[in-house]
Amino acid sequence: MATVTLAPMEGVVDVYMRDILTRIGGFDLCVSEFVRVSQNLFPASVFYNYCPELKQGGKTPAGVPVHVQIMGGEVQVMAENAAFVAELGAPGIDINFGCPAKTVNRHDAGATLLQWPDRLNMIVSAVRKAVPDTVPVSAKMRLGFSEKTLAMENALAIAEGGAGKLTVHARTKMEGYRPPAHWEYLRPIVERLDIPVVANGEIWTPDDYRNCRKVSGSEHVMIGRGVIARPSLGREIAAGRDNNTAQTAFDWIRILGLIAEYHHLIKAMNNPWRQAGRLKQWIKLLARSYEEAGPLFMAIRRFDNPHDILREVELTQERVQRAA
Repeated sequence: MATVTLAPMEGVVDVYMRDILTRIGGFDLCVSEFVRVSQNLFPASVFYNYCPELKQGGKTPAGVPVHVQIMGGEVQVMAENAAFVAELGAPGIDINFGCPAKTVNRHDAGATLLQWPDRLNMIVSAVRKAVPDTVPVSAKMRLGFSEKTLAMENALAIAEGGAGKLTVHARTKMEGYRPPAHWEYLRPIVERLDIPVVANGEIWTPDDYRNCRKVSGSEHVMIGRGVIARPSLGREIAAGRDNNTAQTAFDWIRILGLIAEYHHLIKAMNNPWRQAGRLKQWIKLLARSYEEAGPLFMAIRRFDNPHDILREVELTQERVQRAA
């Protein structure tokens, strides 16, 4: 059956956003923000910080499993940390070979490892051996570092290492997030591998999902920026997949309600400056799908107090309701 996974996005898709989006519905699985492991075995507190759901059976309040993503280039350290997070109750382990950030790639992690298929294989093999058979191990990669010539070799190295699933972001590290996503490069991988291959990149609408599925040959999809900009996207995709009644994008008043709900959830951060940053970040990203978010962002962009942002959201709600 086709699956819809909520992508990890550092500093964006945290425990609070996972709560919001999985309660909206449509997701079969979430992957946590990556935990950068190097040199040492981390204490439990580090993994609980990135994936608080570990204390709740490894699931969001809506009951969606959250696999913990780890990233690094040291085989033994990756294996030790994977084994430990499995002991903490992670329902699955995901390995990040896709992060394009310069700071990450300078430190022998993320997409830089795509230059050496043998290293991918060694890391996946070590993690798979360190983790109980009952805990699934997966990986995420890009099509390559600067070129796409090693895409198939990398995919095979990961699969042969024992990964039970592979997510492919359909761009190279050097292409970053610039459109387009090259979904056509996924089809040979889908056809060659005996494990599920999940398509990722430039899926902003249900039509994008359908096009991606047709071009890539993969029925599985991971979405990140698209669902941040269009919070109903997971539910819309799942409804089409399951032949349920068609779902449409939320209207603006519903989005304003979600922003207010998010404000309530992130109070747990106990850091007003950081809370304000998260609110502004989400409102700015929403402008991709909702033109009304642009003026709202301009109105709140200089606010450092989350309560001031909430007040502007509430005033906007009142104006929209009066105009309805």
